[in-house]
Amino acid sequence: MRSDKLFLRLAILAAALAFGVVMLGAYVRLSQAGLGCPDWPGCYGHLTVPPADQAGALAAGRPLEASRAWKEMIHRYFAASLATLILILALLAFRRRREPGQPRLLPVLLLALVVFQALLGMWTVTLLLFPPVVMGHLLGGLATFALLVLLVLQSGGYLREGAGATDLMRRLAAVGLAVLVCQIALGGWVSSNYAAIACPDFPTCWGEWWPRADFRAGFAWQGLGVDYQGGVLDNPARAAIHFSHRLGALATFVVLGGASLRVFLLGGSRRLRLLGGLVGVLLLAQILIGVSLIKFGWPLVLADLHNGGAALLLAATVTLNWAVWSARKT
Repeated sequence: MRSDKLFLRLAILAAALAFGVVMLGAYVRLSQAGLGCPDWPGCYGHLTVPPADQAGALAAGRPLEASRAWKEMIHRYFAASLATLILILALLAFRRRREPGQPRLLPVLLLALVVFQALLGMWTVTLLLFPPVVMGHLLGGLATFALLVLLVLQSGGYLREGAGATDLMRRLAAVGLAVLVCQIALGGWVSSNYAAIACPDFPTCWGEWWPRADFRAGFAWQGLGVDYQGGVLDNPARAAIHFSHRLGALATFVVLGGASLRVFLLGGSRRLRLLGGLVGVLLLAQILIGVSLIKFGWPLVLADLHNGGAALLLAATVTLNWAVWSARKT
Protein backbone atom coordinates (compact mmCIF):
# COMPACT_ATOMS: atom_id res chain seq x y z
CA MET A 1 0.00 0.00 0.00
CA ARG A 2 1.30 3.46 -0.88
CA SER A 3 2.31 5.50 2.15
CA ASP A 4 0.00 8.39 1.23
CA LYS A 5 -3.01 6.06 1.11
CA LEU A 6 -1.95 4.48 4.41
CA PHE A 7 -1.71 7.92 6.03
CA LEU A 8 -5.15 8.90 4.75
CA ARG A 9 -6.76 5.67 5.94
CA LEU A 10 -5.17 5.99 9.35
CA ALA A 11 -6.38 9.58 9.57
CA ILE A 12 -9.94 8.47 8.73
CA LEU A 13 -9.72 5.71 11.34
CA ALA A 14 -8.42 8.17 13.93
CA ALA A 15 -11.26 10.63 13.19
CA ALA A 16 -13.85 7.87 13.61
CA LEU A 17 -12.20 6.71 16.83
CA ALA A 18 -12.06 10.29 18.14
CA PHE A 19 -15.81 10.63 17.61
CA GLY A 20 -16.31 7.42 19.59
CA VAL A 21 -14.10 8.74 22.39
CA VAL A 22 -16.15 11.96 22.52
CA MET A 23 -19.37 9.96 22.81
CA LEU A 24 -17.90 7.65 25.44
CA GLY A 25 -16.57 10.61 27.42
CA ALA A 26 -19.99 12.25 27.39
CA TYR A 27 -21.61 9.00 28.51
CA VAL A 28 -19.13 8.67 31.39
CA ARG A 29 -19.77 12.26 32.48
CA LEU A 30 -23.55 12.10 32.12
CA SER A 31 -23.87 8.78 33.95
CA GLN A 32 -21.99 10.24 36.95
CA ALA A 33 -19.00 7.92 36.41
CA GLY A 34 -16.32 10.60 36.11
CA LEU A 35 -14.85 9.58 39.48
CA GLY A 36 -15.56 5.88 39.02
CA CYS A 37 -11.80 5.41 39.37
CA PRO A 38 -10.35 7.89 41.90
CA ASP A 39 -6.80 7.48 40.58
CA TRP A 40 -5.11 7.79 37.17
CA PRO A 41 -4.19 6.15 34.82
CA GLY A 42 -5.19 2.94 36.57
CA CYS A 43 -8.21 2.12 38.69
CA TYR A 44 -7.70 1.60 42.42
CA GLY A 45 -4.06 0.86 41.68
CA HIS A 46 -4.79 -1.66 38.91
CA LEU A 47 -4.78 -1.53 35.10
CA THR A 48 -8.31 -2.96 35.07
CA VAL A 49 -11.18 -2.63 37.52
CA PRO A 50 -10.22 -4.85 40.48
CA PRO A 51 -12.53 -6.95 42.65
CA ALA A 52 -13.88 -5.03 45.62
CA ASP A 53 -11.56 -6.84 48.06
CA GLN A 54 -8.52 -5.73 46.03
CA ALA A 55 -9.45 -2.06 45.68
CA GLY A 56 -6.87 -1.08 48.29
CA ALA A 57 -6.69 1.98 50.51
CA LEU A 58 -8.34 4.22 47.92
CA ALA A 59 -11.61 2.36 48.49
CA ALA A 60 -11.79 3.81 51.99
CA GLY A 61 -12.20 7.32 50.58
CA ARG A 62 -14.42 6.38 47.61
CA PRO A 63 -15.89 2.87 47.67
CA LEU A 64 -15.55 0.91 44.45
CA GLU A 65 -18.65 0.83 42.22
CA ALA A 66 -17.68 -1.61 39.50
CA SER A 67 -20.23 -0.45 36.91
CA ARG A 68 -19.05 3.17 37.09
CA ALA A 69 -15.41 2.18 37.23
CA TRP A 70 -15.70 0.06 34.07
CA LYS A 71 -17.32 2.95 32.21
CA GLU A 72 -14.38 5.15 33.12
CA MET A 73 -11.76 2.54 32.26
CA ILE A 74 -13.30 1.67 28.88
CA HIS A 75 -13.18 5.36 28.02
CA ARG A 76 -9.52 5.45 29.03
CA TYR A 77 -8.72 2.38 26.89
CA PHE A 78 -10.28 4.00 23.83
CA ALA A 79 -8.55 7.31 24.54
CA ALA A 80 -5.19 5.52 24.85
CA SER A 81 -5.81 3.76 21.52
CA LEU A 82 -6.55 7.12 19.91
CA ALA A 83 -3.38 8.64 21.38
CA THR A 84 -1.35 5.74 19.96
CA LEU A 85 -2.88 6.20 16.54
CA ILE A 86 -2.15 9.94 16.57
CA LEU A 87 1.46 9.18 17.55
CA ILE A 88 1.73 6.86 14.54
CA LEU A 89 0.32 9.59 12.29
CA ALA A 90 2.85 12.09 13.63
CA LEU A 91 5.71 9.65 13.00
CA LEU A 92 4.46 8.92 9.48
CA ALA A 93 4.13 12.65 8.78
CA PHE A 94 7.71 13.20 9.93
CA ARG A 95 8.91 10.34 7.73
CA ARG A 96 6.99 11.74 4.73
CA ARG A 97 7.78 15.40 5.50
CA ARG A 98 9.41 15.99 2.10
CA GLU A 99 6.54 14.44 0.13
CA PRO A 100 4.36 16.98 -1.73
CA GLY A 101 0.97 17.50 -0.16
CA GLN A 102 1.92 15.83 3.12
CA PRO A 103 0.49 17.71 6.13
CA ARG A 104 3.31 18.42 8.56
CA LEU A 105 2.11 20.95 11.13
CA LEU A 106 -1.30 19.44 11.90
CA PRO A 107 -0.04 15.99 13.03
CA VAL A 108 2.37 17.71 15.44
CA LEU A 109 -0.42 19.90 16.81
CA LEU A 110 -2.63 16.84 17.25
CA LEU A 111 0.11 15.01 19.13
CA ALA A 112 0.60 17.99 21.45
CA LEU A 113 -3.15 18.27 21.94
CA VAL A 114 -3.59 14.61 22.82
CA VAL A 115 -0.78 14.85 25.39
CA PHE A 116 -2.52 17.87 26.94
CA GLN A 117 -5.79 15.94 26.83
CA ALA A 118 -4.18 13.15 28.85
CA LEU A 119 -3.13 15.72 31.46
CA LEU A 120 -6.65 17.14 31.56
CA GLY A 121 -8.02 13.62 31.98
CA MET A 122 -5.71 13.10 34.94
CA TRP A 123 -6.62 16.47 36.47
CA THR A 124 -10.31 15.74 35.97
CA VAL A 125 -9.89 12.90 38.47
CA THR A 126 -7.26 14.31 40.82
CA LEU A 127 -8.97 17.72 41.06
CA LEU A 128 -12.36 16.07 41.70
CA LEU A 129 -14.21 17.21 38.56
CA PHE A 130 -13.07 20.84 38.83
CA PRO A 131 -15.39 22.54 36.29
CA PRO A 132 -12.75 24.47 34.24
CA VAL A 133 -10.79 21.24 33.80
CA VAL A 134 -13.88 19.22 32.86
CA MET A 135 -14.92 21.88 30.35
CA GLY A 136 -11.38 22.01 28.96
CA HIS A 137 -11.32 18.23 28.60
CA LEU A 138 -14.58 18.35 26.65
CA LEU A 139 -13.29 21.12 24.38
CA GLY A 140 -10.03 19.25 23.88
CA GLY A 141 -11.84 16.10 22.82
CA LEU A 142 -14.00 17.97 20.33
CA ALA A 143 -10.97 19.88 19.03
CA THR A 144 -9.12 16.59 18.51
CA PHE A 145 -12.01 15.22 16.48
CA ALA A 146 -12.35 18.41 14.41
CA LEU A 147 -8.61 18.62 13.70
CA LEU A 148 -8.55 14.96 12.64
CA VAL A 149 -11.37 15.71 10.21
CA LEU A 150 -9.28 18.63 8.92
CA LEU A 151 -6.30 16.28 8.60
CA VAL A 152 -8.41 13.94 6.45
CA LEU A 153 -9.41 16.87 4.25
CA GLN A 154 -5.82 18.03 3.90
CA SER A 155 -4.24 14.63 3.25
CA GLY A 156 -7.00 13.59 0.85
CA GLY A 157 -7.11 16.91 -0.99
CA TYR A 158 -10.88 17.10 -0.52
CA LEU A 159 -13.07 20.15 -1.16
CA ARG A 160 -10.30 22.33 -2.50
CA GLU A 161 -12.34 23.35 -5.49
CA GLY A 162 -14.99 25.42 -3.58
CA ALA A 163 -15.39 27.79 -6.51
CA GLY A 164 -17.73 30.72 -6.05
CA ALA A 165 -17.01 31.32 -2.36
CA THR A 166 -17.05 35.06 -1.76
CA ASP A 167 -15.16 37.06 0.85
CA LEU A 168 -18.44 37.57 2.70
CA MET A 169 -19.00 33.81 2.84
CA ARG A 170 -15.50 33.33 4.23
CA ARG A 171 -16.03 35.96 6.93
CA LEU A 172 -19.44 34.55 7.86
CA ALA A 173 -18.08 31.00 8.05
CA ALA A 174 -15.19 32.10 10.27
CA VAL A 175 -17.44 34.09 12.62
CA GLY A 176 -19.90 31.21 12.69
CA LEU A 177 -17.12 28.85 13.77
CA ALA A 178 -16.00 31.23 16.52
CA VAL A 179 -19.56 31.60 17.86
CA LEU A 180 -20.05 27.82 17.75
CA VAL A 181 -16.87 27.22 19.77
CA CYS A 182 -18.08 29.71 22.41
CA GLN A 183 -21.45 27.97 22.53
CA ILE A 184 -19.82 24.55 22.95
CA ALA A 185 -17.73 25.98 25.80
CA LEU A 186 -20.95 27.22 27.43
CA GLY A 187 -22.41 23.74 27.01
CA GLY A 188 -19.36 22.30 28.74
CA TRP A 189 -19.83 24.78 31.58
CA VAL A 190 -23.48 23.72 31.88
CA SER A 191 -22.49 20.07 32.08
CA SER A 192 -19.54 20.48 34.46
CA ASN A 193 -21.67 22.53 36.88
CA TYR A 194 -24.67 20.20 36.64
CA ALA A 195 -26.85 23.05 35.40
CA ALA A 196 -28.73 21.11 32.73
CA ILE A 197 -31.91 20.82 34.77
CA ALA A 198 -31.70 24.32 36.28
CA CYS A 199 -34.45 25.44 33.87
CA PRO A 200 -37.05 22.64 33.69
CA ASP A 201 -39.33 24.33 31.13
CA PHE A 202 -39.01 25.84 27.65
CA PRO A 203 -39.02 28.49 26.22
CA THR A 204 -39.34 30.07 29.68
CA CYS A 205 -37.26 29.21 32.75
CA TRP A 206 -39.34 28.53 35.83
CA GLY A 207 -42.19 30.23 34.02
CA GLU A 208 -40.24 33.46 33.45
CA TRP A 209 -38.71 34.87 30.29
CA TRP A 210 -35.80 36.25 32.33
CA PRO A 211 -35.38 34.02 35.39
CA ARG A 212 -33.93 34.89 38.77
CA ALA A 213 -30.30 34.16 37.99
CA ASP A 214 -26.98 34.81 39.71
CA PHE A 215 -24.55 35.32 36.83
CA ARG A 216 -21.68 36.38 39.09
CA ALA A 217 -21.79 33.14 41.09
CA GLY A 218 -22.45 31.06 37.99
CA PHE A 219 -19.21 32.14 36.33
CA ALA A 220 -17.05 32.75 39.41
CA TRP A 221 -13.93 30.86 40.50
CA GLN A 222 -15.02 28.28 43.08
CA GLY A 223 -11.56 27.07 44.05
CA LEU A 224 -9.69 23.78 44.25
CA GLY A 225 -9.99 21.04 46.85
CA VAL A 226 -13.77 20.71 46.52
CA ASP A 227 -15.54 17.55 45.36
CA TYR A 228 -17.60 18.93 42.47
CA GLN A 229 -19.50 15.72 41.67
CA GLY A 230 -23.17 16.66 41.64
CA GLY A 231 -22.35 20.38 41.60
CA VAL A 232 -21.84 22.91 44.39
CA LEU A 233 -23.78 25.94 43.08
CA ASP A 234 -27.24 26.97 44.19
CA ASN A 235 -30.06 27.07 41.64
CA PRO A 236 -29.92 30.82 40.75
CA ALA A 237 -26.25 30.36 39.76
CA ARG A 238 -27.05 27.21 37.76
CA ALA A 239 -30.01 28.96 36.14
CA ALA A 240 -27.65 31.74 35.01
CA ILE A 241 -25.38 29.16 33.34
CA HIS A 242 -28.26 27.33 31.71
CA PHE A 243 -29.91 30.53 30.51
CA SER A 244 -26.60 31.78 29.07
CA HIS A 245 -26.38 28.57 27.06
CA ARG A 246 -29.88 29.21 25.69
CA LEU A 247 -28.91 32.74 24.67
CA GLY A 248 -25.78 31.29 23.08
CA ALA A 249 -27.92 28.84 21.13
CA LEU A 250 -29.95 31.76 19.77
CA ALA A 251 -26.78 33.61 18.74
CA THR A 252 -25.40 30.47 17.10
CA PHE A 253 -28.63 29.92 15.21
CA VAL A 254 -28.57 33.47 13.85
CA VAL A 255 -24.86 33.68 12.97
CA LEU A 256 -23.99 30.15 11.89
CA GLY A 257 -27.44 29.58 10.43
CA GLY A 258 -27.08 32.75 8.38
CA ALA A 259 -23.67 31.64 7.10
CA SER A 260 -24.90 28.19 6.12
CA LEU A 261 -27.99 29.60 4.42
CA ARG A 262 -25.96 32.04 2.35
CA VAL A 263 -23.56 29.29 1.23
CA PHE A 264 -26.48 26.96 0.49
CA LEU A 265 -28.26 29.54 -1.65
CA LEU A 266 -25.31 31.31 -3.30
CA GLY A 267 -22.39 28.87 -3.21
CA GLY A 268 -20.66 28.62 -6.56
CA SER A 269 -20.49 24.81 -6.73
CA ARG A 270 -22.90 22.01 -5.94
CA ARG A 271 -20.61 20.53 -3.29
CA LEU A 272 -20.26 23.88 -1.57
CA ARG A 273 -24.02 24.40 -1.51
CA LEU A 274 -24.56 20.90 -0.12
CA LEU A 275 -21.98 21.57 2.58
CA GLY A 276 -23.79 24.77 3.57
CA GLY A 277 -27.03 22.81 3.70
CA LEU A 278 -25.42 20.11 5.86
CA VAL A 279 -24.28 22.67 8.43
CA GLY A 280 -27.80 24.10 8.53
CA VAL A 281 -29.42 20.67 8.98
CA LEU A 282 -27.02 19.72 11.78
CA LEU A 283 -27.62 23.06 13.47
CA LEU A 284 -31.39 22.59 13.39
CA ALA A 285 -31.05 19.00 14.63
CA GLN A 286 -28.84 20.14 17.51
CA ILE A 287 -31.38 22.77 18.57
CA LEU A 288 -34.22 20.24 18.30
CA ILE A 289 -32.31 17.78 20.49
CA GLY A 290 -31.64 20.53 23.03
CA VAL A 291 -35.32 21.45 23.26
CA SER A 292 -36.31 17.76 23.43
CA LEU A 293 -33.93 17.25 26.34
CA ILE A 294 -35.87 19.78 28.39
CA LYS A 295 -39.29 18.55 27.27
CA PHE A 296 -38.51 14.88 28.05
CA GLY A 297 -36.64 15.41 31.31
CA TRP A 298 -33.01 14.95 30.19
CA PRO A 299 -32.89 11.26 29.22
CA LEU A 300 -29.33 9.94 29.01
CA VAL A 301 -29.61 8.87 25.35
CA LEU A 302 -30.68 12.33 24.19
CA ALA A 303 -28.04 14.01 26.35
CA ASP A 304 -25.31 11.89 24.78
CA LEU A 305 -26.73 12.60 21.32
CA HIS A 306 -26.52 16.31 22.11
CA ASN A 307 -22.76 15.91 22.65
CA GLY A 308 -22.43 13.89 19.47
CA GLY A 309 -24.43 16.49 17.58
CA ALA A 310 -22.06 19.21 18.81
CA ALA A 311 -19.10 17.19 17.55
CA LEU A 312 -20.64 16.65 14.12
CA LEU A 313 -21.72 20.28 13.82
CA LEU A 314 -18.21 21.44 14.76
CA ALA A 315 -16.65 19.08 12.20
CA ALA A 316 -19.06 20.24 9.48
CA THR A 317 -18.37 23.91 10.29
CA VAL A 318 -14.60 23.30 10.18
CA THR A 319 -15.12 21.55 6.82
CA LEU A 320 -17.13 24.51 5.55
CA ASN A 321 -14.33 26.88 6.54
CA TRP A 322 -11.78 24.61 4.88
CA ALA A 323 -13.82 24.64 1.67
CA VAL A 324 -14.37 28.38 1.44
CA TRP A 325 -10.87 29.40 2.55
CA SER A 326 -8.92 26.81 0.57
CA ALA A 327 -10.80 27.90 -2.55
CA ARG A 328 -9.16 31.30 -2.15
CA LYS A 329 -5.72 29.73 -2.53
CA THR A 330 -6.43 27.84 -5.75
